[in-house]
Amino acid sequence: MNPILWELGDGIVVRTLTPDDDVELFALVDRNRDRLRPWMPWEPATKGPADTRAFIEGALASEHDREGNGIFLDGRLVGTAGMRVDTMDAKAEVGYWIDGDAEGRGIVTRTCERFLVLAFEELGLHRVELHAATGNARSRAVAERLGMVEEGTGRENGRVDGGFVDLVMFGILEQEWRARRG
Repeated sequence: MNPILWELGDGIVVRTLTPDDDVELFALVDRNRDRLRPWMPWEPATKGPADTRAFIEGALASEHDREGNGIFLDGRLVGTAGMRVDTMDAKAEVGYWIDGDAEGRGIVTRTCERFLVLAFEELGLHRVELHAATGNARSRAVAERLGMVEEGTGRENGRVDGGFVDLVMFGILEQEWRARRG
């Protein structure tokens, strides 16, 4: 995997996590459990730094995916973002989460915009998707700000602690993204 190091301005940096980030990442997850539980299927299984280390090591081992990246604000880890890449179908799915204290500043939107640059300009992909639970208004708003089109809802398509949630699928095609950029 090619490591990521993006300076997005205003103190925002996205960089590939290393195994040494395990304790800091676990502490961030632990502080945000109540916010993560309704949306993130991995939250209940993240019980200690060993679990976040395993996630980071798995992300680093992937040949195509760009998972396991930390979002840093003024040097402090405030979230993660990544992209699962399907080279056969020339598409990807972007995902993220952010600390409650860092919400509402456009950090996730800027991070996802940079992932779209990676997808379309650097990897030559045709399509990027974002899946969000129907009740996750903040994630749905990110997709809309990115110019993604709401394409449909998968009934009980995501498993979270306590059951299943309906997922809205958003997508943007390379030509749509280029047209938006002017």
